[in-house]
Amino acid sequence: MENRVGVIAIVIEDLSSAPKVNETLHSFANIIVGRMGIPYKEKGVSVISIIIDGTTDEISALTGKLGRIPKVNVKSAITKN
Repeated sequence: MENRVGVIAIVIEDLSSAPKVNETLHSFANIIVGRMGIPYKEKGVSVISIIIDGTTDEISALTGKLGRIPKVNVKSAITKN
C-alpha cells in the first residue's frame, strides 16, 4: 500500500483528554511529519494540527483512536494518490 500525505485537525474540548491525545500521537510517531498545537485559553480548548505521511490504514487507525477519546473532535484530509 502506498503512502499518502495529509493533515489531521484535532480540537480538544476538555483538557483532561490531552494526555490521552498525546499518548496516542506518540504511538503513531512514525507517520507524523510535523505538529503544531495552540492552546486557546479564552475558549477553553486546544487545537492541534498534524502533518502525516502514511498508508490509508495507518491514518485511519490514528484518526479512529483519536476520535474515540471523549471531548476530542478529529477531521482529516489526505492526498488521493
